[in-house]
Amino acid sequence: MKHLSPTEAFSMLQADPQALLIDVRSEIEYLFVGHPVGAIHVSWNDGPDWEINPHFVGEVRKLAGHGGERPVILICRSGNRSEAAGEALVSAGFSAVFNVSHGFEGELDENHHRNTLNGWRYDGLPWQQC
Repeated sequence: MKHLSPTEAFSMLQADPQALLIDVRSEIEYLFVGHPVGAIHVSWNDGPDWEINPHFVGEVRKLAGHGGERPVILICRSGNRSEAAGEALVSAGFSAVFNVSHGFEGELDENHHRNTLNGWRYDGLPWQQC
């Protein structure tokens, strides 16, 4: 699995129309915090128990094709959940998995706020809120 900055991920999506951007955050985060334009939502884990989605790999496989050859770019809030999800895809045989470092909202700053240091939104990349 390779790690990409948000800007590198956006450039890859622009250059390769086969690439998939999958947002692995919870449904609430995806809908109410916002998400990158064009991102497909497949939760890695979700409430109320926050258990790992046992169907995650299968759901991504349906989107990427059974061979898993399409590039899959994963994003979460800060890059941690998407990294774990990416490791599961690599273990399942996916050959082109990418994690967006710093995710959608980025790292916490000294005041425990996000969107102030790095991340998809901080970099001014296209996003939307439902």
